[in-house]
Amino acid sequence: MDSKELLLRVNSIEEGLDKLKNLVYAMKMTDLHKYPANYAELSTDAALRAERMTCQLRNLIYASDVIPKTVYMEQAAKAQDIQIQATDQILTIQLPGLLPKRKFHTNTAFLNEPIHYALKAYLQKNARPVYKSCVVCFVLVYNEKLPLRRIRDYDNLEFKQILDTISPFVLQDDSGLYCDSFHTTMLGDSDYTLMHIMDKSRFPDWLQLNKKELSSLSEIPTNFPADFRHR
Repeated sequence: MDSKELLLRVNSIEEGLDKLKNLVYAMKMTDLHKYPANYAELSTDAALRAERMTCQLRNLIYASDVIPKTVYMEQAAKAQDIQIQATDQILTIQLPGLLPKRKFHTNTAFLNEPIHYALKAYLQKNARPVYKSCVVCFVLVYNEKLPLRRIRDYDNLEFKQILDTISPFVLQDDSGLYCDSFHTTMLGDSDYTLMHIMDKSRFPDWLQLNKKELSSLSEIPTNFPADFRHR
C-alpha cells in the first residue's frame, strides 16, 4: 500500500472517531428513561460505527502487512474474551455481548473472524469433537439491571452466520437432518451469548440439569421445549 492510500484510510478512520465521540456524548446527555427510543437509536448507531471502524482497522493491518492475520486474530479473540471449553462431551463457546441482528453484516465480520481463529487455535491443542447428530443450544444472557424491553425476537438474530463459522470444525453437517437448534434466554450480570453443542441424546439431560438456571422468560417444559427448533 502506498503512503497516499494509507493516509486516506487513516483519515477516514479519524473522521469516524470524531463522529463516534459525538454519538457517545449525545448518549451521555440523553435520559434513557424519558427518551428510550432516542437512546436506542444513538447507542445502536454508535455500536455499529465502532464495529465498522474495527473492521476498517483490521483491513488496514492486513493491507499494510505489518502483522500476520493469524497472529492478530488470536489477539482479537482474547481481547473480545471469546472462551471455549469442553466438559462431558459438550462443547461450550462464550461470545462477548449479544448476537447481532441479521441485517447488520458488519457485525458478523467483527465477530465471526475471531471466533474462527479462536476455535481453530483451541482445536490445535485439544481433542477435536465431531458431532454427527447434535443440538446447538443458543443461550442469550441479558444484563438483569437493564430494562427487559431490550430482549429481542430470536428470528431477528444472526444465529446462522455464527453456526456457519463453527460447523466446518465440529459438525458433520449443519442441515436439519443432522443438527437441531434450541434458543433460550436468561438474565445475568452482563450481556453475553453461550453456545452449547452436544449429541442429541444428551440434550434432555442437559435441559433438566440447567432449567433452574434458565430464565422464566423462556418456557421450558419437562420434555422437549416448544422452541426446540429443527433446522
